[in-house]
Amino acid sequence: MTPKRLFNGLLLGCLISLTAYAQVDETHIRLTNLPHVYINTFSGNSITSKTNYVLARMWYVDEQDSVAFYDSLEIRGRGNSTWNMAKKPYKLKFHQKEKLLGKGRPNTKKWTLLANHGDKTLMRNALTSLVGERLGLKFNPAAKFIDLTLNGKYVGNYQISDHIDVRPHRVNVTEQDAPLTDESNITGGYLLEADGFFDFQNGVTGFYTPHSNVPIRIHYPDEDDIETRQYKYIRDAVYNLETRLFSDNFTDPQEGYRSCIDSTSLVNWYLATEISGNVDGFFSAYFYKEQDDDHFYWGPLWDYDIAYANDNRKGDTSRQLMRDVAFGANMRTWIERMWQDPWFTALISRRYDLAVSDELETYMLEKIDSIAQLLQRSQELNFTLWGINKQALRERVLYSTYDQYVQDLRNYVKRHIPYIQEVLAEYLPDEPTPPEPPQPKIPDFPADTLFYYAIANAGPGTVFDIDATNNAVCANAFDEDSQSQQWHIRPLSNGYMHIVNRLSGLALTDPTEGEPTATTLIGAQLTVTEADSLDIRQQWDIVAQSDERYNLINHFSQHGANLSGGSGSNGTRIISYTSDERDASSKNRQWTLTPVAEVEQDEIPDGIEDIYANGQGANGEWANSEWDYALAYDPTGDRLHFGASDPSQLSFAVRLYDRSGRLLRTFRASDECSLLGLPRGLYIVSWHFDGRQHSVKFTK
Repeated sequence: MTPKRLFNGLLLGCLISLTAYAQVDETHIRLTNLPHVYINTFSGNSITSKTNYVLARMWYVDEQDSVAFYDSLEIRGRGNSTWNMAKKPYKLKFHQKEKLLGKGRPNTKKWTLLANHGDKTLMRNALTSLVGERLGLKFNPAAKFIDLTLNGKYVGNYQISDHIDVRPHRVNVTEQDAPLTDESNITGGYLLEADGFFDFQNGVTGFYTPHSNVPIRIHYPDEDDIETRQYKYIRDAVYNLETRLFSDNFTDPQEGYRSCIDSTSLVNWYLATEISGNVDGFFSAYFYKEQDDDHFYWGPLWDYDIAYANDNRKGDTSRQLMRDVAFGANMRTWIERMWQDPWFTALISRRYDLAVSDELETYMLEKIDSIAQLLQRSQELNFTLWGINKQALRERVLYSTYDQYVQDLRNYVKRHIPYIQEVLAEYLPDEPTPPEPPQPKIPDFPADTLFYYAIANAGPGTVFDIDATNNAVCANAFDEDSQSQQWHIRPLSNGYMHIVNRLSGLALTDPTEGEPTATTLIGAQLTVTEADSLDIRQQWDIVAQSDERYNLINHFSQHGANLSGGSGSNGTRIISYTSDERDASSKNRQWTLTPVAEVEQDEIPDGIEDIYANGQGANGEWANSEWDYALAYDPTGDRLHFGASDPSQLSFAVRLYDRSGRLLRTFRASDECSLLGLPRGLYIVSWHFDGRQHSVKFTK
């Protein structure tokens, strides 16, 4: 026998016996592929009120035919115009919290049974909840379809959904103290509704705004708990929002309405209203406020059974905006005002353009088809009882088959989604023309890598040399036999030069510390350090002046190589010095480069060809054509990222170290790595790919 759950009989005052339960349970089966809910009121009492609950028991038969029995709950009617229909919606209230729809859904007492009687597709509410999820709204009502039998009579296809209230997995804002204390924080949370039914007591559980007379109902704190200071606080907060919205400087980011709204939830909620063509979108609209947060947030979405052109009062709205035709004229004035703000129109245009490019239309059509397939057997039973071609509420069109209603909904989506994009296209801000990708600079000096060069000052003629005791660079009289005065000038693919000493194999480096500019932090003596062509302290721009004289400008510091004091004495320091207009006239900053010896092949260190073949690219990239992927550093965004012609290659782990070897970051090659917060300096990136370990150095 199928396992069963037994609950305490809170209303009966005793436990139902296992024998009696087993006898009853055998009669509870599914009629279709959907779960089936059986509800019996005590004594068979009818449900005739939207305010007075009736005691009941419930059996829930899930998709695996397991039966859960609830021996203590209450049921009443719900809805406004929908309560007057033949197939009625209901509200359930359990006497203890129930996780009725499983993991990820609320554990709470109150649930709703939507009849969807005015929607012959039965799916408009469920579809809109999925659209809300797609757009990124935070709270979207549940949509679990079931068959319902009430007091032994099958009554049709229903949708178990959330009751809109403040709870985890519903509107999950901070719950306030009840009762309040002197220390209670009354800044939130609050759940509000622009309520076109005026279903509240003005001055107790609701109010009207001063400018547009929008009826605002306070759902949370509820009427049994809300105190005067809470009422005044939230009323004044909404007043402040509306006052800013209709002020002369309403477009100002600080003084206007923007400082009071969460733009992400506002734009997603508004676009969901337009996408669904919900003519009640401003007649009934929920929004909420969190504790210690000055912003109002929009949502959740609710009550969409007459959306998607399913209201004969408005006709076919597939080529209309709800901004222009929806009910709820009071709150619609808010939206109309926002449309006068170029920031708002640009925001919704960009967000909608992104949603469309993310295949919104395809997504909606696929969901319509999958829900229709899910409901196929259940809708047949439902419309056998209620009639497929009978008007139940305000259906715009009547068909003779369920599939025709589904196709009508599909057609609406296919017409309406492009129409909205067509309207919003004129509000898209002009995108700046993307800059041309940076091109490698063309070096002024045509270095011949088959020679070593002497680098001589334009004044006394002394040449670059090395003080072997500390690897500092100085100027000495030229000695044609001295290999410490001979430099191999190697072009890099980014237009800079790597200048390596013949004797030591070390590279000319500017050791300037800090954050220099061309004219600050000057005076450091140049040095030679271990050769690393990716270290921008070792990269030099050789800039031509007159009479075959050149300036040597460092990539990192922006400083020029300068003969200190212009002295011709041996051992004179060569320093990192100001680079400005005097570069063209100061001999201290000018150098001649003369080939003095040929480079022998066996003098090139092992692997040096690979370093330069695969060194820093024209756009700051490190690439290897054999691997067909590249690592790039974006200094504007201060981030590292890989690119590949085949992104599936980027599945390996990457590690970022500082120059001391301390691990700083680990990331997947398919992701980007932010370097925000890391100081300027040398870093090492390492990864293992294709059976080999790879690493590069770079300086930010």
